[in-house]
Order: sequence, then structure tokens, then C-alpha cells
Amino acid sequence: MDEHIHNPGHICAHDNEHEYMHEHGIPHSHSHVHENQKAVINRLARAIGHLNKVKKMVEEGYDCSDVLIQLAAVRSAIDNTGKVILNDHIRHCMVDAVAAGDQSAIDGLCQAVEKFMK
Repeated sequence: MDEHIHNPGHICAHDNEHEYMHEHGIPHSHSHVHENQKAVINRLARAIGHLNKVKKMVEEGYDCSDVLIQLAAVRSAIDNTGKVILNDHIRHCMVDAVAAGDQSAIDGLCQAVEKFMK
């Protein structure tokens, strides 16, 4: 199993181990298959749809209050997507990392959570 979804949270499949660096600078030594990939993609599509609506609203001169409400929908969709990814990551990758004594994976999760929460 050598499939990758390069994102800060992911479900880990450990059939083909290797090390690589994510664009956010946190090294990983396992491959990733996201258990809830379809749900994450659907949530991201929803966020993109909301963001496209915001862009159109700004271009068409909508009231600022309406734009802000739509931006709140974008933020909510992104935050909820992050929660799904984080939950899966903790339940699977981190369980494996703790069992293996992989402190770097734990440190990586802490860094990712800190950035996500900003």
C-alpha cells in the first residue's frame, strides 16, 4: 500500500514504510491512506463552494454583513474538515506512534494542532 494524501492529518497504513517531508516541514516515516477521504473531499468541496460564493458576492458588491456571514460558512466548513482529519489521525496514526514509542510523530501532531488552532 503506497498511497499518499499529503495533508496535516491522515490515516496511516504501514504496509510500505519510507520517510518523506510534508510541505509544512514535519517529516513522516509512513504512508497515508485517509479513512474518511470521501467525507473530507466532500467537506472541502463545500468550503470551496462557499468561498467561490464569497468571491462572487464581493465582485457583485453585496452588503458587507452578507459577505461576513458567508465567510463564517467557509471558516466553519474548513474547521469541521480539520476536526475529521485530526480525529482520524489521533485514533489511528497516533495510536500506532505511541505503541512504537515514536516521539517525533507525537511532536509533529502537537505542531500541527498548534498551527491549526491559530
